[in-house]
Amino acid sequence: MDRTDKVGAIIAPSLEAMGYELVRVHMTGGMRPTLQIMAERADRAEMTVEHCAEISRAVSALLDVEDPIREAYTLEVSSPGIDRPLTRLDDFDRFAGFEARVESRVAVEGRKRFRGKLHGTEGREIKIEVEAPAEGPEAETAPAVARVPFDEIVRAKLVLTDELIAASGGHG
Repeated sequence: MDRTDKVGAIIAPSLEAMGYELVRVHMTGGMRPTLQIMAERADRAEMTVEHCAEISRAVSALLDVEDPIREAYTLEVSSPGIDRPLTRLDDFDRFAGFEARVESRVAVEGRKRFRGKLHGTEGREIKIEVEAPAEGPEAETAPAVARVPFDEIVRAKLVLTDELIAASGGHG
C-alpha cells in the first residue's frame, strides 16, 4: 500500500461521517510535495470553499496524529470539478452517457487509450463507446463498445462537452 492509499484509508471514514465522499488522493513531487485531496458532498450538492476548509481542518488533524507522510508537504483540498476524474467503479455508471477519456494499463482490443461515450459497467468492467470502422460491413451498425477492466484503468476523466455543462447546471 503506497502512502496515498494509506492517507485515503485514514481519512475516508471521517469524511464519510462528515457527509463527504473521497474522490481521489494524489501526491505531486517537488522540494515540498503537495498532497491533493479531492472530495465531494455525499448528497451531490455543490461544494463551497467552506466545505473544502472544513475537510482541510479535519484531514490535517487526522494526518498529524497518524503521520503517514514523513516529510513536509502542502495540503490542498478541492472538489472534483465538472471535467472530474473517474476514480470509483460507480462513477462510470453515474456518468453513463457522457464522454470520457480512459487510459488502461493493458491493451484492450489493441489499444490502451479510449475516448467516447460511457455505457456504464458490467461486473468490474467499464463500457466505453469506440469509433467503429469507417468502411466495411460494420460501418452501418451500432457503435462498438469496448470493455475495459476497472482494475487496469490508469486514469479516467470526463471530457468537458456542452452536454456535460448543461447537465451540471452550467457550473462545476
